[in-house]
Amino acid sequence: MTVTSEQRFGEFVVVRRHEGQDHVAELVLDRPKAMNAVSTDMARSIAAACDALGADRDVRATVLTSSHERAFCVGADLKERNSFSDADLVRQRPTARAAYTGVLELPMPVIAAVHGFALGGGFELALACDVIVADATAVVGLPEVSVGVIPGGGGTQLLPRRVGAARAAELVFSARRVEAAEARELGLVDELVEAGRDREEALVLGARIAANSPVGLRAAKKALRLGQGLDLRAGLEVEDAAWRSVAFSGDRAEGVAAFNEKRRPDWPGE
Repeated sequence: MTVTSEQRFGEFVVVRRHEGQDHVAELVLDRPKAMNAVSTDMARSIAAACDALGADRDVRATVLTSSHERAFCVGADLKERNSFSDADLVRQRPTARAAYTGVLELPMPVIAAVHGFALGGGFELALACDVIVADATAVVGLPEVSVGVIPGGGGTQLLPRRVGAARAAELVFSARRVEAAEARELGLVDELVEAGRDREEALVLGARIAANSPVGLRAAKKALRLGQGLDLRAGLEVEDAAWRSVAFSGDRAEGVAAFNEKRRPDWPGE
């Protein structure tokens, strides 16, 4: 795939656009020497990249990938953490949180392309996405209790929403690593592809998603996210509010016109 533009955020994060995928952004974790361990600088860069993507109305889908051949992300940089005083850890916490919430709060659909190790904060970055595409080499897990902490990048909240409270408890308490086939069986990942094809398949899915209405995509994501955990009546009110936000949009008018005229929509994005 030919890269048409590239913007770097700090040393360890880059956003790429590709020829023929005008509305798909690739958000690349690019700290290969440390298997993408999330340092303070890298966390700051992830948050900055997400701020820029969130403000870019041209982006209809984002794909989160890794430049390392054997890892998506191995989590927090424990070598850096080993040098922290308690005061350092307290000061760093908002920066770390901003990275995970940055991915979680992206307004467009986000797909994680996972291969190799996605552990601790690395798996939490994937969990913050809407869909996880993993290849056969993937190994995922939340092993934080084995080093005396807990999942702090959203794992204790996002994992039970995927697999249920009891299964999430077993995975967090045992700190065990889960290989690709079992991960797919348990619902820890959504699609399982051949080794080496996670990025390619995730970008293909991103392009398929990006062909749809940008207004509709953002509203649908908002309704899905806000409705989680609500009772049905409250969830339907969330859905109704999202419907009202798109019902009188230019995208809705164009979508209906294109359907009746048997042509591809030219979304105005408003």
